[in-house]
Amino acid sequence: MAADSRSLDELFVHDAFIDRHIGVDATARRHMLETLGADSMADLLAHTIPGDIRLEGELNLAEPVSELEALTRLRRVMGTNRVMRNHIGAGYYGTIMPAVIARNVLENPGWYTAYTPYQPEIAQGRLEGLLNFQQVVMDMTGMALANASLLDEATAAAEAMALCKRANRKNKSSAFFVADHVFPQTLDVVRTRARWLGLKVIVDRAERLDQYDVFGALLQYPAEDGSLVELDTLIEHAHERNVMVAVATDLLALALLKPPGEMGADIALGSAQRFGVPMGFGGPHAAFFAVNDDLKRAMPGRVIGVSRDRHGKPALRMAMQTREQHIRREKATSNICTAQALLANIAGFYAVYHGSDGIRTIAHRVHRMTRILASGLKDSAAVIESEHFFDTLTLRVDDVNALRQRAETAGHNLRYREDGRVGISLDETTTPQDLDTLFTLLLGEQHGRDVTALDAALQGTPAQLPAAYRRQSEFLTHPTFSRYHSETEMLRYLKRLENRDLSLTHAMIPLGSCTMKLNATTEMVPLSWTECADIHPFAPESQVPGYLKMIEELGDYLVEVTGYDAISMQPNSGAQGEYAGLLAIRRYQQSIDQGHRHICLIPASAHGTNPASAAMTSMKVVVVECDANGNIDLADLQAKAEKHSNDLSAIMLTYPSTHGVFEEGIRKACDIVHQHGGQVYIDGANMNAQVGLCRPGDYGGDVSHLNLHKTFCIPHGGGGPGMGPIGVKAHLAEYLPGHVHRSGHMDLEPGTAVSSAAFGSALILPISWAYIVMMGARGLREASETAILNANYMARCLSDHYSVLYRGNKGYVAHECIIDIRPLKATSGIDEEDIAKRLMDYGFHAPTMSFPVAGTLMIEPTESESRQELDRFCDAMIAIREEIRAVEQGDVARDNNVLVNAPHTQHDLYRDDWPYPYSREQAAFPTQATKAAKFWPSVNRVDNVYGDRNLICSCPSIDDYRD
Repeated sequence: MAADSRSLDELFVHDAFIDRHIGVDATARRHMLETLGADSMADLLAHTIPGDIRLEGELNLAEPVSELEALTRLRRVMGTNRVMRNHIGAGYYGTIMPAVIARNVLENPGWYTAYTPYQPEIAQGRLEGLLNFQQVVMDMTGMALANASLLDEATAAAEAMALCKRANRKNKSSAFFVADHVFPQTLDVVRTRARWLGLKVIVDRAERLDQYDVFGALLQYPAEDGSLVELDTLIEHAHERNVMVAVATDLLALALLKPPGEMGADIALGSAQRFGVPMGFGGPHAAFFAVNDDLKRAMPGRVIGVSRDRHGKPALRMAMQTREQHIRREKATSNICTAQALLANIAGFYAVYHGSDGIRTIAHRVHRMTRILASGLKDSAAVIESEHFFDTLTLRVDDVNALRQRAETAGHNLRYREDGRVGISLDETTTPQDLDTLFTLLLGEQHGRDVTALDAALQGTPAQLPAAYRRQSEFLTHPTFSRYHSETEMLRYLKRLENRDLSLTHAMIPLGSCTMKLNATTEMVPLSWTECADIHPFAPESQVPGYLKMIEELGDYLVEVTGYDAISMQPNSGAQGEYAGLLAIRRYQQSIDQGHRHICLIPASAHGTNPASAAMTSMKVVVVECDANGNIDLADLQAKAEKHSNDLSAIMLTYPSTHGVFEEGIRKACDIVHQHGGQVYIDGANMNAQVGLCRPGDYGGDVSHLNLHKTFCIPHGGGGPGMGPIGVKAHLAEYLPGHVHRSGHMDLEPGTAVSSAAFGSALILPISWAYIVMMGARGLREASETAILNANYMARCLSDHYSVLYRGNKGYVAHECIIDIRPLKATSGIDEEDIAKRLMDYGFHAPTMSFPVAGTLMIEPTESESRQELDRFCDAMIAIREEIRAVEQGDVARDNNVLVNAPHTQHDLYRDDWPYPYSREQAAFPTQATKAAKFWPSVNRVDNVYGDRNLICSCPSIDDYRD
């Protein structure tokens, strides 16, 4: 063997990660280009992307590093964060995620790489986990119905305000009351939402609610200072005046406190963070949202419901999907495009593992610790302000600055309020040693308090809760919450649910506009580091230099990738990014005396979240038509821009288009809008086709959001978490979201926040940081190139069997393609849903169904899939086309064939009375691949209509699952 002449540096492959991330190797790439008739990748791109927007040269990014180097560097950076004992509270608390949940859910790609459960037959495990979460929320809050999570507590409060306004038809007021005991970050976001809905926010003491003419009110229970406000009378009097009441509350406190539902609240909301989810410098966390029975069909967000399959057996599904943005557009009841499914599942499993007794024990322990602290401070210089509390004390002390210095030196964070008072919140992680340290900090070294003795003195005395507010009702009584308390049983339960879900661990998920790509293990590792997970979002800036440096670096990378001038990391979903981007436009226009501009042009092909976001900023949506090829009709755009010239605020474009094409006229479209005084919003959902090839900030964009949970590798999590930071041109930079807790944030206007935390879901930002660092400029460009190559290869392979609906001027698609099923339905009766369900028998998740065009399937392969997987999917689609042909030719009945009966379950196969005119093998094992490794749908086709008509959103009886 000849000696290897490469240098040591060449032998240490710094950019090996690129080949790990991109699934197509050089040999496959050559074959695929030949199939397309392209001489090279450059040739393919020349026929795909308009030359006038192509980026010249590479992005200005550092050379890629290895996975080991990336983790070493990130550990060094994040290691500069100071992990403190946090008593800040204010909606964020220390908690303990059970190791069995950490290892088998949070760190398990079987859970975090799944897609939103639009196809319920292959998502029953995730749906059961979310149904558990709903049951937890309903039980703890005493409300009739809960949803499957919202983004965070502050945005949930904003949704509550909007719901009160929509639903309260007896009260025509335009004012909303917020008690002054509500968390400041919640008030911040509520004010933002209210301003652009034309609502007035009144802030005053809760007991003064009856002094105001308002349509709704938001109260906090326990209050932000830890006190317990009497709610029964407030709510009763509010209802007498046709005022709806939302209560922001704490799930752990409700183990001991009378729930809001038993006090007549219309809405209960809050964060499920302290049910086992780390603080993570602000997120991601699952907000909860629950309503009384009258509001159940108006409630925002996703709701998991119990339906039945085609054989009448219980089956879970997302109920009332017709409320979603891609269907109702600007009339959608919520603009939450990604909930927090993964975090809701973790919180639900936390409750399953601990059960009612365990949750009650944790709550009692937290309250007992707080009582010990309060008892030890009696007759001291530290004056406790409230007689009744759950876990938080607010104190008046002699010298706040001296206390702060002592506390931070000792490694403890307290909450230092603007009015000079000090807050101390205790939690599940608090120890007797922490109490001893707190006594020392507050009373001096010779404090003489003995925690054990104080605890003994409290034995037999009543809790520090008002007698009328002590919980009497039971909770978590369903058998699910009493069966899985040993680790063995919990492990098997989690695995059993995981096995019912198809994720990227099984097959490609070819969803157009959703970019289900590899979420590399190396990228996910930092989520479990204590220096990332255990940081409070309101910690002093001096304690989080690592986070701030990482976020700054990621922002610089994204500025380079997009061609914009500034980035905000605050929006914690794509829809929140859209909303924040439009707010930046509107605030900028107000600043130049053009606040009257309110028309938003949106192409007919746009994402459904676009018109919903525009409606939330009180814009009027004007639809721009598309031509026969799916492109924006530039003549129609010109006419409507001229018609609305004086009032034109913005256009919302998606590029490449939602139809999967790099439109030639994108620069012209931007120029038309700019000529009429408007701003250009470019939806970043399809950025996966652009990184390293073209930049929206270069070809006309003023603002874009970026779906980090798509293009930049944050996993979808079965429906969340997501992140939607926005990039803006310089003139919009000062109108990025501000935040009441800035922690190193720019000093921006308060009342402009869109999320509870200044940097949104900061814990998952290292995923995107690591992806960019390991890919470098060349890797990012090659990822985009390969996404385009893969999509065109699949379009070519399928074009002899299906009609590809839209192509660019030169016959190519972008990173996704739409195949038209409508002609097949006309000749066979088989529709896109039948194909989607049949794909499950072949071991695949369906492409995006009936969006953006009804009766179609939109396919996006991403750059992470190998040629073998692309071929396997194409083979499945071609085989299904032959099955359709058999129906067309009359060889099989239209109403009884392998497609309309799909999917097929194991239960179908072991029936003695096989009722179908095709074999068991054709039903369940149509390919060699399925014979080698079969993924089984766990239920037959779910009856959507039945589920919506019979809305059951709580855990069903075990008997319901028996034959």
